[in-house]
Amino acid sequence: MTIRTRLTLQFALILAITLLLFSVAIYYFTYTSRRDFFSESLFARARIVAHVYLDGTNRADEVSRASYRRYLRQFYRTLPQEEVRVFDARNRVVFKEGRDGPEPVPQELLAAVREEGREVIREQNYRQTVGLLYRDARRGDFVVVASSVDDDSRQKMSDLLTVLVTGLLASFVIVGIGGFFFAGQALRPMQRIIQEVDNITASDLHRRLSQSDGQDEVSLLAQRFNSLLNRLETAFAGQRTFVRDASHELRTPLTAIIGQLEVALLQQERTPQEYRRVLQNTLDAARLLKDLTNGLLQIARASDDPSQVPLSLIRVDELLLQAHEEVHRRHPTCRIDLEFSEPADSRRRVPYGVLGNEPLLLSAFLNILENACKFSAGCPSPVVATLTATQRRVQLVVRDKGVGMTEADRQQVFVPFFRAETVRNVPGHGIGLPLTAKIMDLHGGHVSVESQLGQGTAVTLDLPAAVV
Repeated sequence: MTIRTRLTLQFALILAITLLLFSVAIYYFTYTSRRDFFSESLFARARIVAHVYLDGTNRADEVSRASYRRYLRQFYRTLPQEEVRVFDARNRVVFKEGRDGPEPVPQELLAAVREEGREVIREQNYRQTVGLLYRDARRGDFVVVASSVDDDSRQKMSDLLTVLVTGLLASFVIVGIGGFFFAGQALRPMQRIIQEVDNITASDLHRRLSQSDGQDEVSLLAQRFNSLLNRLETAFAGQRTFVRDASHELRTPLTAIIGQLEVALLQQERTPQEYRRVLQNTLDAARLLKDLTNGLLQIARASDDPSQVPLSLIRVDELLLQAHEEVHRRHPTCRIDLEFSEPADSRRRVPYGVLGNEPLLLSAFLNILENACKFSAGCPSPVVATLTATQRRVQLVVRDKGVGMTEADRQQVFVPFFRAETVRNVPGHGIGLPLTAKIMDLHGGHVSVESQLGQGTAVTLDLPAAVV
């Protein structure tokens, strides 16, 4: 079911229920008002008949009394199927007016009238019977019982019911047609958005929806979708750049391996030393290819959804010692001094504790320390790694006195495969700092680089402290 049809049905249902309740209320209050009005008319008839009974029975003969009743009928209207009876104190009928009903008056009605003073009985088919206690000093108390059928209300209520039912049916039709039309008008911007979205493909992610200049819900949806397109365009551009740069970097060691093997095969006989040299060069290129492939895999892993990366409580000081040992094994001539400041909150159960993924954080520490060693090779000053901890943050600062870099190069260090001009002769692939930045993002931290050409570089890793 489409939204347009659903909105039409919901709108029609709401209005139908409202009109139905309104019609029921009109019918009920009209019926109640006419019923009470007819009851008062019967009581007025009972009082008139009581006066007729009192005045008429004082006449000398029956002819005079009948003439008096005919005279009174000229001044009031007889009700449909009217029947009025007057009962004395012994519940005997002493006077009648109107038609003679076949059914006797119940004794319970007479007893209730004598006790309450008045009583109303409403029967089916709009018939009502009322009883009125009339007190007279000379003749004593007597009960007047009047009964009649409210034909006028029956006709009027029937006409009212016909009008209400017809109006309801007509309203349903009008509301259905109007609701379908106005729902289409309201959803027209959505249809336009659907058409624009259908025309956006991977090759033209620069296009944006045109319904984002308002403040209604459709405009807000278009704005959110445009934001999504911005992120997708950035991701696609980054992916294309990453694939292009990765292909270029992978081609270099592969070309070296293929060239060495082809040269080795050009001559039928070569000395063992030449074969050994070719194999050594091929092995070096293969190791370079392996390191590059591992770096690419680590970048891909660090780009995963943070919710999918397992986290645990880690002591950064122990992880830093582990990274120090590994870097010392890879670069035996590089001197790295470690400095540990006293944690600000000495009562913490786990000092330098963070919530993170140990392999990823270890890779980030190794990248920073190894870069410091490579880019400060030959410098007499050692690399200094300082670890500090506050109540909310754990920070590692790695400083070297190496070649440094220009401000323009510093702003590009987080771009994958970027190499600064001053370190083009240093082995590497330009993926260490981009990988570290992604790892920091996964852990809710950040990395910053400060550098001056010829004076060295300082890299800061900042992580949120674990709450323990």
